[in-house]
Amino acid sequence: MVQITYRIVEHDGGWAYQSGGTYSETYPTHDAARAAAVAVAREQKVPDEDTLIEYADSSGRWVTERADGHDRPEVDVEG
Repeated sequence: MVQITYRIVEHDGGWAYQSGGTYSETYPTHDAARAAAVAVAREQKVPDEDTLIEYADSSGRWVTERADGHDRPEVDVEG
């Protein structure tokens, strides 16, 4: 099972949630960034149909793979 952790951090004069070196948009308060991270975490737990996904890996290379819509990650929010 994949584990994803979002950390609430200061970013660009405000607050953001971060995972794997990637930042969300900037929010004006810690509470707003945390609420957004909790909402994203909740959405990631919802099963869906199998589909092709594209994402940039940590080196910036684009990856395409088939995602099992029922293989959902474990998600935590820290901070």
